[in-house]
Amino acid sequence: MSLENLNCLGGPPEFQNPLPVGQLYMPSWERYENSMRDIFCNQKYTNDGPLLQHFEKKLAAFLDVKHVICVTNATFGLMIAAEALELSGKVLVPSFTFIATALSLSRCGLEPVFCDISELTHHITPETLQKAYIPGVTAVLGVHLWGSLADVHGINQWTKRNNLKLFWDSAQAFGCKSNDHRKSEYSDVEVFSFHATKIINSSEGGCISTNDSSIAKKLRNIRSSYGSGEPTLVTKKSNTQMSEFQAALGILSLEDYSKNINHNASIRSVYSEHLSTINGVSLVPLYGISESNQQSIVITVDETVFGLSRDTLYRALHKENVIARRYFYPATHNTPEFTQMPNPNLPNTEMLLKQTLLLPIGSRVSTGDVKKICALIKLIGAKGDEITKVLN
Repeated sequence: MSLENLNCLGGPPEFQNPLPVGQLYMPSWERYENSMRDIFCNQKYTNDGPLLQHFEKKLAAFLDVKHVICVTNATFGLMIAAEALELSGKVLVPSFTFIATALSLSRCGLEPVFCDISELTHHITPETLQKAYIPGVTAVLGVHLWGSLADVHGINQWTKRNNLKLFWDSAQAFGCKSNDHRKSEYSDVEVFSFHATKIINSSEGGCISTNDSSIAKKLRNIRSSYGSGEPTLVTKKSNTQMSEFQAALGILSLEDYSKNINHNASIRSVYSEHLSTINGVSLVPLYGISESNQQSIVITVDETVFGLSRDTLYRALHKENVIARRYFYPATHNTPEFTQMPNPNLPNTEMLLKQTLLLPIGSRVSTGDVKKICALIKLIGAKGDEITKVLN
């Protein structure tokens, strides 16, 4: 590989096939085919079927919680979680997150109040929550990112002191532990995603976990127009059931969990070794965890040291079929859905939005691919001025 061979300087792409940031772990065809055959033999396709019930029991045991309720996707999970918690008024939420986090609140008639995050960990803290707190706030919707965890204990204590409910968008944190314990004890409800970009994949889908039996009863009755389990009074119904097909794929994915995170851990190790030699590029460590699901590889780019901006590096990598992603871009508070709201003061969020970049990980990425990606980043940085002129 030489600088002249970079695609943005006229050479062919380094990778013939695109390398994504999503996990994209799939079971073998034989295992999948057997699961599908069982569904057709049982002739039960949805509405709290036997595979869904089995999947929920396996998830509850894995997450060490009393109740798991599977849903169509995590966005619906957040919405019906807010409804089951009977929230009203304003909810504190970080802007540094996927837009669906905040939209789930507004679609439930709640007002998101955006708060800043730690520059170091990329998560909310008791201090950032306190700075954003205003009268009318009734709850906190926290977000765990990258396979790391926020300060679950400290934030739980802060919400209790302020008499607020706490629930978590844990879409990226399935399986993560804090001090060798699952984090469910530190909140009312958690919502997980089983999208293809996540470590557990059920072809979309997600789940809600809780240790509160009364909340679980509401969730099961909100989840479908029929409800399931013991009936209880709820103000809304929905159609957010997970199908038997999704449940079958989720069960197989859960069986492969340890194998898949071990592969991701080996990828992280190679990234860590090779990125450490590149000035101006830093691999974001995993924070707040005793066990990570190895969800993401995130770097920050210091333009003054590296020689070109995060956005220019992003474009140059895409030319090589390295499909890096700018999470989260644009900031949630700067999207059309929320620009009518008062502009919040979020200096750490604004800074990280210009610096962070996700690099490929998951089933389609080998350790050899990682070495090439790191070599590309180093080469791109060495020709910063020339590449900036070509791509900007």
